[in-house]
Amino acid sequence: MKYTTCIFDFDGTLVDSMPYWSQKMLNILDENHINYPKDIIRHITPLGDVEIAKYFQEVLHVNLSVEEMIKQMDAFALPKYRDTIVLKEGVADYLKLLRENGCSVNVLTASPHKMVDVCLKRNGIFHMFDHVFTCDDFGLTKSDVRIYEEAVRRIGAEMSRTAFFDDNINAIRTAAKAGLFTVGVYDKSGEEFEEQMKEASDVFVKTFADLPTQFLM
Repeated sequence: MKYTTCIFDFDGTLVDSMPYWSQKMLNILDENHINYPKDIIRHITPLGDVEIAKYFQEVLHVNLSVEEMIKQMDAFALPKYRDTIVLKEGVADYLKLLRENGCSVNVLTASPHKMVDVCLKRNGIFHMFDHVFTCDDFGLTKSDVRIYEEAVRRIGAEMSRTAFFDDNINAIRTAAKAGLFTVGVYDKSGEEFEEQMKEASDVFVKTFADLPTQFLM
């Protein structure tokens, strides 16, 4: 089947940013001497910065305001997204191939525009996307099937002809529930869940160079 629309996660999928993304979250917990589960990153990744800050307050009892936590996250992470983070292997070539074959190419990420847009522009691929969406644009998280439905609606696409790419197993599972074709993308941050990711995804790849093109052509 030809999938005419592709929606890509950002952190850990398009760019090699998960060590920085994770650290901006864990810094807050570590500095406040908060104990947290080993797999916390897997659970909070689909939420977005504001919802993560709320989670830290309500569940982990961090005694800081949402605004204070966002300020700390930004102070650590913004320079990394602006100056350091690079594309993962094969990303630019694959996006170019999709566009050459008439596929609509889009982003849906939990990271805010102030991180995403500047990083995509510095890496020279911002112009390749028809839409760059963040959770903030919808007031929803990537753990909610409605965000995938609404993103597809705004793009003007069909659910049955849209492929979704992500490195997070929770996002992949939710996108599958929404009715999207799912492509699991390997990232070292989720290495221990690789077998689960293979089971949850319609296709699983180590790098973009490994991605099959036949289902998109």
